[in-house]
Amino acid sequence: MLPTLSRNDVPHVDTDQMISIDRMMAEAFNIQPIQMMENAGRGIAQLARLRFLGGDPRDKKILALSGNGGNGGDALVAARMLANWGADVSVALSKPPEEISGLTKQHLDALCVMNIKGTDTTADLDSLKTQDFDLIIDGLIGFSLKGAPYGLTGDLITYANTSGVPILAVDNPSGINSGDGALYQPSIKAAATLTLALPKTGLYDENVIPYVGELYLGGISVPQALYDSLGLSVGPIFAESDILQIV
Repeated sequence: MLPTLSRNDVPHVDTDQMISIDRMMAEAFNIQPIQMMENAGRGIAQLARLRFLGGDPRDKKILALSGNGGNGGDALVAARMLANWGADVSVALSKPPEEISGLTKQHLDALCVMNIKGTDTTADLDSLKTQDFDLIIDGLIGFSLKGAPYGLTGDLITYANTSGVPILAVDNPSGINSGDGALYQPSIKAAATLTLALPKTGLYDENVIPYVGELYLGGISVPQALYDSLGLSVGPIFAESDILQIV
């Protein structure tokens, strides 16, 4: 049973504020993006285990959907951890692996060495449709979304929504602008969303709530002094657990 926190007891942030938090983590506190990504991915893996896999991921079939951005990297970290915990993990990339870059590429390379299925090619929708998964992790698009998902990314969202498999979204369901609440089509309709650091303003929009599902908050080790410098009153909300349910 995870601790709960009322949405009225924790501030929410827009896209510009979250970008500032990420930047200040690195520039002012020397907490680098790869550390934040590792923390985020661990939170996703932990919530997957607790909420969807009966506390034991061994032999459960997991599909991680990954784009080229930070959410994709978070999903790949979660995939690595769940594989280490005994899950049967597959990855579906929205781009060819040679087009994956930066920190997301580093985490993809680790999965390649581990021989995780799907890390050497773009997603094969026909193959995915023949498989039975216990959980889909959505890491296709983060808060940098500028318009409706299209191409293979849009097709993967549609596949996930029609698969009948529960979906756990990283930070925000793909297709939703978590900063302003813009809802594009297609958008992931998640069973649960683990938003990171602080809730995003757009996730509380009444049109978006049905796509978010159960809302959880995951800690990525943002220093209290950073929040103080931005005038955000947060406090030690993760004292009992790295994951909280927002109610």
